Amino acid sequence: MAIDDTIRTLVGPVLDAHEVDLYDLEFTGGVLRITVQRDGGVGIDVIGAVSREISRLVDETDPIPGAFTLEVSSPGLERRLRTPEHFAGALGEQVAVKAVAGVDGERRIAGTLADADDRGITVALPDGERRHLAHDQIERARTTFEWGPSPRPGKSPSSKQSPSSKKKAAKP
Repeated sequence: MAIDDTIRTLVGPVLDAHEVDLYDLEFTGGVLRITVQRDGGVGIDVIGAVSREISRLVDETDPIPGAFTLEVSSPGLERRLRTPEHFAGALGEQVAVKAVAGVDGERRIAGTLADADDRGITVALPDGERRHLAHDQIERARTTFEWGPSPRPGKSPSSKQSPSSKKKAAKP
C-alpha cells in the first residue's frame, strides 16, 4: 500500500471525530501535507487538535520511513486544485491555471471554471472565449478571490451621506 493510501486510512477516524473532510493529502520532499475542510470553514482550534492527534498517531504507527514534517491546514479562500474532484468542487469559481510548457495558446489562464470532469476542465475567459485543458496539460491551478477595498474606519460600506449632511456648517 502506498504511503498516501496508508495515511488516508490512518487519519480517517481522526477527521471523522472532528467532523472535517479530507480535501487533500500529499507527501513530497519530506513534508506530509494534510488539508481539511468543512462547510462554514475550519477554525484554528480544530486544525490544532487534528494536527496533534495525527502527529501522535503517525508517531505510534510509523508508516513513513525517516524524518518528515507534518503540515495540517484548511484550503483557504485561494485553494490549490490538483484532482478532478477539486476542480468539480470549484465549478463557477474564479480560477488561475498555468498550462504545462508546449500546450498551444497562452500558458496562464484566468477566468471562471465552467466545466470539469475526469478528462479535463473548461475555463470561460473574460472575453467570452472558452479554453479546454486535459488534466495532464495543467501544471498548477488554484481558485482566486477578488479582494475589494476595505471601508474606511468608522464608515460602513452601505452608509451614504444624505444631501443635508454634505453641507458645511457656517463658520462663526
